[in-house]
Amino acid sequence: MIATLGAASLWLAFAIALAGIVAAVLAHRGRPGALPLARGAVLADFALVTLAVALMEWALVRSDFTIEYVARNSSIATPWMYKVSGLWGSLEGSLLLWAWMLAACSAVVVALYARRHVDLMPTVVAVLLGVSSFFLFLMTVIASPFARLAPAPLDGRGLNPLLENPGMAFHPPMLYLGYVGFTVPFAFAIGALVTGRLGAEWIATTRRWTVVAWWALSAGILLGSWWAYRVLGWGGYWAWDPVENASLLPWLTGTAFLHSVMIQERREMLKVWNISLVILTFALTLFGTFLTRSGIIQSVHAFAGAPAIGTTFLAFIAVVLLGSFALVAARSERLGGAGQLESLVSRESAFVLNNVVLLAATFSVLFGTLYPVISEMVRGVKASVGAPYFNFVNFPILIVIFVLMGVGPLIAWRRASLDHLRRNFLVPALGAAVTVAIVAAAGVRTGYVLVIAGLSAFVVATMIHDLARGIGARRATDGGRVPALGQLLVRNHRRYGGFVIHLGVVVLFLGIAGSSGYGTQTEETVAVGESLSIGRYQLALDGVRQTPDATHVAVAATFSVRNSDTPIGQLVPAKLFYPAQQQPVARVAIRSTWREDLYVILTDVAGDGSRVTVKAMVNPLLSWLWVAGFIITAGTVWALLPDRRARRG
Repeated sequence: MIATLGAASLWLAFAIALAGIVAAVLAHRGRPGALPLARGAVLADFALVTLAVALMEWALVRSDFTIEYVARNSSIATPWMYKVSGLWGSLEGSLLLWAWMLAACSAVVVALYARRHVDLMPTVVAVLLGVSSFFLFLMTVIASPFARLAPAPLDGRGLNPLLENPGMAFHPPMLYLGYVGFTVPFAFAIGALVTGRLGAEWIATTRRWTVVAWWALSAGILLGSWWAYRVLGWGGYWAWDPVENASLLPWLTGTAFLHSVMIQERREMLKVWNISLVILTFALTLFGTFLTRSGIIQSVHAFAGAPAIGTTFLAFIAVVLLGSFALVAARSERLGGAGQLESLVSRESAFVLNNVVLLAATFSVLFGTLYPVISEMVRGVKASVGAPYFNFVNFPILIVIFVLMGVGPLIAWRRASLDHLRRNFLVPALGAAVTVAIVAAAGVRTGYVLVIAGLSAFVVATMIHDLARGIGARRATDGGRVPALGQLLVRNHRRYGGFVIHLGVVVLFLGIAGSSGYGTQTEETVAVGESLSIGRYQLALDGVRQTPDATHVAVAATFSVRNSDTPIGQLVPAKLFYPAQQQPVARVAIRSTWREDLYVILTDVAGDGSRVTVKAMVNPLLSWLWVAGFIITAGTVWALLPDRRARRG
């Protein structure tokens, strides 16, 4: 019954989405009575896909193994939380989650903007329903989540053990929210192209959508890194894996778009840039989905794919790119900006350079990701590029981005004079130089660490300088520094929320520099009662125990940890073996402080439990990555708040 209802709801949603597209096209051609039908199709699509999601969750929680997807991704013993997260544990369910999030966003768009943007709405609705119908087509024709399994097994295989982690309960939904969120500004951009309303209206309408989508994508990437660090058991958090790169690509172009639109709002410039960036960002969200589901690349993150899925995704991406840029070409005369670039030393030029370097980073990551496929097609040999390529190519780009983070908010519009540059950047530049000298005097000799430390100081100093200048300008009217600071912050949430986000990015890259530049590790075999040392830490093996569980058997080693002979607690790394999947999973033990992580992986256990082999690592500043995520989140929330002056206006 559940399988039948679920499949029927998806087929009906598909049919209604197609009918809604027809109604939206008719509304665009001058039949106003068709627009309510198109809006109704969006709401019906949301209701039906919601029903399908509810039915799938019910089947997962109730262990309905007559549905093949449930049998592959759940079992009777699977914990309740992971039964629920099993919805996005495999290919078909992840498509269903994507379709539901898109339907929900589309319903919100219709509810908020149907009467505010009457001219744009037919095209916006047609685009949203078009994307929705694509995913519904995949689930009804190619990869149904409600496919039956006969005869039904008594128990399911269970979720992939690597996914039984809180990080994976939140990482995919956040990533999909970021992907789906960029569909809304894309739809409005196409609406602006079709109607010829190419001013800043569509940008202002979708600004919060863009910010939330960018934040969700950022959070999804960081949660994925946190999961990799804690679950995969190799001691790192980013390996330039193809699927990791696939999520980074739309983040890069989305970041460029988020900054570039400010110039159109302020100076009516960069219209072609902004339309092109949002098209590329949306296309890259589809490309990332294609990579994880097509089976053309090997990745610990990828789903088992099918050729039909990959071919269909590629065809849809081609339609999106060709159709969108054909519209850009058709509207090229009307996309010319009212403002002109007057000087290479100006805020406008800084934003253009920001676009260029972020696109350069996008291309370098895309090329490195696809190189194995290209190599196999051209040479017949599947050669790959590793982390050295990505680090070498992207480090110079990172330097430019850091400089722009400091320069962009303070440099003058139109043209910056030498006196302006001296007044705004001399002190931050001196602060950066002093920071490099102090860090070098402390014993740091790694070049890229010194560069990142200096540039981080430069960015922070420019933010402090901007705040000080703003406080000074408001002191006379607001009566003192503290009231002036408060008024400054509440009157421009967007600007200072952006500053907080930039601060989070600085903290993030300091964490990356510290953990990658100064980490140490050792791998040793120790018997019960023996110790190993790494840095100032001593780890004594107290014992080994084996614990059976409903889904796995855990073998854990208990270590007493000392820091320079001072007891600081215990670490208990373990190996978990899942009989149903015939798969071992490492459960690492981590002692985390603001200064460093002590990270211990159990790699082998003697048959009698008398000795174990462990890999111990010290990762400096690694916890700063996760702190950066909270700072970026706080900055995003602040940037989304309406400015006081905007409310009064």
